[in-house]
Amino acid sequence: MLPKKSICLTISFFEKMIFVFILLSFTTLKAQQNNSISLKEALKIAKENNISILKSQLEVQLSEENIKENKELRLPDVEIGGVYSRITNLTEFKDGFLKGREVVHSIPEIYDIKTNFKVPIYAGNKINNAIEMAKQQSKMAQIQKEKVANDVQLEVIATYLEIYRLMELQGILEENIKEEHNRLKEVQSLQKHRTVTKNEVLRAELQLSDRELSALNNAKNIQISLHNFKTLLQLPEEQEITIDITASIDENGIDPYDFYMHHALQNEEMRIASQEVAIRKTELNLVKGNYFPRINFFGNYALKYPNYMFFPPDPYLYSLGQVGIEASFDLSGLYKNKTKVNMANTKLQWQKMQTKSVQDQVKDELYKNHTQYQEVVEKFKVVDKALELADENYRIVKLKYLNQLVLITEMVDADNALLQAKYTKIATRIDAAMKHYQLLHTAGLLNEEFKL
Repeated sequence: MLPKKSICLTISFFEKMIFVFILLSFTTLKAQQNNSISLKEALKIAKENNISILKSQLEVQLSEENIKENKELRLPDVEIGGVYSRITNLTEFKDGFLKGREVVHSIPEIYDIKTNFKVPIYAGNKINNAIEMAKQQSKMAQIQKEKVANDVQLEVIATYLEIYRLMELQGILEENIKEEHNRLKEVQSLQKHRTVTKNEVLRAELQLSDRELSALNNAKNIQISLHNFKTLLQLPEEQEITIDITASIDENGIDPYDFYMHHALQNEEMRIASQEVAIRKTELNLVKGNYFPRINFFGNYALKYPNYMFFPPDPYLYSLGQVGIEASFDLSGLYKNKTKVNMANTKLQWQKMQTKSVQDQVKDELYKNHTQYQEVVEKFKVVDKALELADENYRIVKLKYLNQLVLITEMVDADNALLQAKYTKIATRIDAAMKHYQLLHTAGLLNEEFKL
């Protein structure tokens, strides 16, 4: 039997262990519930999971297989086959229709095994052009993959910053609701002392109700945006996530317009357009190949029974083979291929004009993004000053209201102005960050910004 002191120590030890276990469980559960994701982490997850990116990777694999398939056109075509049959005797009618029948007995069994091969020597350079086109298409698929990845990155950034904006607004609203609660208590206290009317109490209650409704609506918008964010990252629907808003929004500097233009003319859209022109040129060369003859090296070998090289046939197994070069020329191509060449040439000219159109669109988009980014950066000092003025105005009006020098409507107006100024400041920072990323996206520099 254990001593009483030992039993007490044992119980105390178990109580401590249970307490530690509960503490660890609570910490783990809290960590699971507060799965905060930074912007860089979100971009990394999207790069690994997003369906559009995964589809573009499969398209690159298909284009690489297409190169292999076209290279196989250079390999010889080899066939092997065999025939077994039974034939009837040969019947001749020497005196007219079905008259004067004479039967010649034949060897009833026929079988042969044969093989043949053909190797292309020259086909108007069509095989080389087909391989070249497959390589160009593969290169374009690779550029398309980069473009899809950058487009998804911009979508992730836009969704992330939208959630960031909504969460900041939620914080402002919740802070304002606390202020409204305190004001309502003050107004109710003033009413008890008969210094304000019932109408002012109702006005304060209405203002509080309006803020609570705004906070409720904003909270639902946050939930919707987070759900869309999980879909974009392909995270399980049951997984609870939030974004990291502890890090401040970077206020990035802006480089000269020429810096972005230099890179924008080499972005994914421009490279895809240039690759399309290269493909159209190869396609034109491919069609022109129809004007040239086709030359093949060929050979065949056969084992046959009986020997029908003579008649009556000899009942012997024999073999026969041959090798040589064959050439063919499609004369109809001289007049039929002209239309195909004209069509291919027209497609090439159209694609060159399309490339110029894409270049103009890229320039216009870059100029717009650069100008808008400059504009929003220039707003920083204005919105900061506006917040200072709104804060000071609120302090003065609140002091006057407590001294019964102004009506509650002025207090509400000052409160609304302060709320708007706080929101405008954070919204301007977020808008500037978004404009910065859009500018990098147009210039083809977005991937370098995060170096994923």
